[in-house]
Amino acid sequence: MEDQIIYGRNAVTEALRSGAAIDTVYVQKGANGLGKIVALAKDNGAVVKDTAPEKLDELTGGAKHGGVAAIAAAVQYATVDDILAVSENKGTPPFIIIADEIQDPHNLGAIIRTAEAAGADGVIIPKRRSAGLTAAVFKTSAGAASWVKVARVANLAETIRLLKTKGIWVYGAEADGEPFRSADLSGPAALVIGSEGNGLGRLVRESCDMILSIDMYGKINSLNASVSAGILMYEFVRSRHPAK
Repeated sequence: MEDQIIYGRNAVTEALRSGAAIDTVYVQKGANGLGKIVALAKDNGAVVKDTAPEKLDELTGGAKHGGVAAIAAAVQYATVDDILAVSENKGTPPFIIIADEIQDPHNLGAIIRTAEAAGADGVIIPKRRSAGLTAAVFKTSAGAASWVKVARVANLAETIRLLKTKGIWVYGAEADGEPFRSADLSGPAALVIGSEGNGLGRLVRESCDMILSIDMYGKINSLNASVSAGILMYEFVRSRHPAK
């Protein structure tokens, strides 16, 4: 599966008008007459990026693009309400994964794959500074992105505060947190995994109810984001589904 590139003003306009799942719209810096496309993209929930002509030429293989190109999402995005409805319909406490600015598509795809396997209700990602539901993410997820709902939001800190009003306890993952084995993870929960280089953003961290850490016994003091996510997700699974 490869990213589907749509280019040209008419083609991008019609794709947006049709309600197609568009991940990102690239608009040439300084180009005139693209205001309608930008407005449609924002209404559609797509990320709009101002870019240089050279980037557009690269995306489109040198084709005539009219100053605009779009990358179609591999699957349709859900909403946070869609994710909350999953646990309500199952009759189980909410279990949500939040990826805070995970920019590597392979990491995001692996997190989505593990989230689906662990029975999470859905994954929430930010619109900015994050990989989206591109073909690379879909492929790395081994198709799990077709089964687990993924919502993309403008402000993660605000979304976390919304989840907390629903009685969901929010756990962040950082090296200086409380050892995860000592925490009670059995109730309604959201797990926040920070970015590969910077960890949790300041506002996101401040919005969490508890910060969890993973014990490290070797000389390396950090793990890949998707590996950390997998370890912690299955600790939530163990707490929610104790062995009989």
